[in-house]
Amino acid sequence: MSAQGIAIAVLLISFLVMILLRFPIAYAVALSSLLCLLTQGLPLTTICQQMVKGISSFSLMAVPFFITMGVLMGTGGISEKLIALANACVGWMTGGMAMVNIVASYFFGGISGSASADTASIGSIMIPMMVDQGYDDDFSTAVTITSSCEGLLVPPSHNMVIYAMSAGGISVGSLFLAGYLPGALLAVSLMVGSYIISKKRHYPKGEKFSFKALLKQIGVSIWALAAVVIVVVGVVAGWFTATESAAIAVFYSLIVSVYIYKGLNWKGVWKCLEQCIDTLSIVLILIATSSIFGYCLTTLHVPDMVANAIVGFSTNPIVIALLIDLILLFLGCIMDMAPIILIATPILLPIATSIGIDPVQFGIIMVLNCGIGLLTPPVGSVLFIGSAVSGVKMERVVKATLPFYVCMIIVLLLLTFVPEVSLLLPRVLGGYGG
Repeated sequence: MSAQGIAIAVLLISFLVMILLRFPIAYAVALSSLLCLLTQGLPLTTICQQMVKGISSFSLMAVPFFITMGVLMGTGGISEKLIALANACVGWMTGGMAMVNIVASYFFGGISGSASADTASIGSIMIPMMVDQGYDDDFSTAVTITSSCEGLLVPPSHNMVIYAMSAGGISVGSLFLAGYLPGALLAVSLMVGSYIISKKRHYPKGEKFSFKALLKQIGVSIWALAAVVIVVVGVVAGWFTATESAAIAVFYSLIVSVYIYKGLNWKGVWKCLEQCIDTLSIVLILIATSSIFGYCLTTLHVPDMVANAIVGFSTNPIVIALLIDLILLFLGCIMDMAPIILIATPILLPIATSIGIDPVQFGIIMVLNCGIGLLTPPVGSVLFIGSAVSGVKMERVVKATLPFYVCMIIVLLLLTFVPEVSLLLPRVLGGYGG
């Protein structure tokens, strides 16, 4: 075996072994990269250089601001108000509380941008409420964790900022606009699945629809929803960058949470900042270590090998697109979202564009693939959070989630083969020319 082949084997095999041994993903990425560099006889200063390079990005500064905005809004009493708004919209339907859960996740996802935060915040309120009204606890948990993936698609999502940085030259504003219709499509598909199950199990309806109640809840929730408008409109209109809009949104969220909704005091703000630091430290170490891993893959020409292998397997664009989806779904089972985006984007994006998939469209496809991975054992963090919040065994949650996996796969296939689902809004509203 050549020296290049040995280095690749050391990198990938050591990484997979550490994943199977349940090493934290950041350590697995860093240690496998270290072993690879040692095998090649490269200086270890490369590690420091690549880690610093990986996080030295102005666009990346948007990530801590978006995380802070989500935490401030999530702990500032916004969850209850968004649930009330969702209840006024769809609570009257069969399986009304499941519909409320899904729509509330769409609203909340536009503020937090995090599936984990959505599950913890919405789930802690909705799951007990659903169980009290006669819904099965495993079904309630399954609805909560699957609908939380809407938050990954609906802007502002810090994962889209990470993708834009990894892809190079992709407009964050276009990515933000591209997420709205896929997020709504995912919500509708989950609502259809919930409706069918609710009909079979005779789950209850909510109160009759009231336009007056809807207007009242819109008036109450408008302050929270306006934060999303500030970010998306500001970026798309070119008034400020994603980083600047995120910083403005943090100040706005602080004012709304402390002075308008009064769900936070200043002591609570400090606790929110502590939570933000915890979350941000995880994200940044993943980005830094993934940068080393990506460097190793690039210097060993792994992206070219993967591209040649896929093209060698089939030249049919449909087959290649399905293979890309399968690769991302498999990676989602064993890795967290940020390292998948950072490592897989340079490898798979050129292949995707070669078969006619737009870079913005591919970003949405990747985010949804990774979102499905968050619900899949053995690594699925959202699956673990949902199980912990509800107290339902993970095996039961996985079984209850199976029908919703089908809904999500259908949406994934639509995003893969119908570009307009992702690109309509960027082209119409954002002037995107892709």
